[in-house]
Amino acid sequence: MIRDILKMGDPRLLRIAKAVEHFNTPELDELVEDMFDTMKHANGAGLAAPQIGVDLQVVIFGFEHNERYPDAPEVPKTVLINPVITPLTQDMEEGWEGCLSVPGLRGVVNRYSMLRYEGVDQTGNPIDRVAEGFHARVVQHECDHLIGKLYPMRITDFSKFGFTEILFPGLDPNSDD
Repeated sequence: MIRDILKMGDPRLLRIAKAVEHFNTPELDELVEDMFDTMKHANGAGLAAPQIGVDLQVVIFGFEHNERYPDAPEVPKTVLINPVITPLTQDMEEGWEGCLSVPGLRGVVNRYSMLRYEGVDQTGNPIDRVAEGFHARVVQHECDHLIGKLYPMRITDFSKFGFTEILFPGLDPNSDD
């Protein structure tokens, strides 16, 4: 089922999400399925449960090709629950980000260039991966939603923040909804 995506300004996006305690349940399976349906419908690269009003530490991400980020490399389809992120370098990379909860806008955000992410999938199986580049950016962006942060809160140079249709005239601004 496609769920409504909360927009910036909704106080539910600022909450700290709770850890998932029960795995391999019909409720969790339904949540994950709804999240993938919603992400696909919105052409997203990822989605966090708080973005659809569910206050749990669940993020999904992954795509082979994404219309919103046409130059981005493939990111593995992942369900990540109760994540822990560990930077593997202090090197930061600037990159453009958008968000389904901040439609029509893009901004440059500094993110760790390489990290390890750990957690579990919806059945409780452990996940332990190293990511770099755009993959690492997606993980950090989605996990920020679990601590009540939206990417504009991480922007340091607001001259690199604006409307998608102005900054990227070749992209369909409606794909940023």
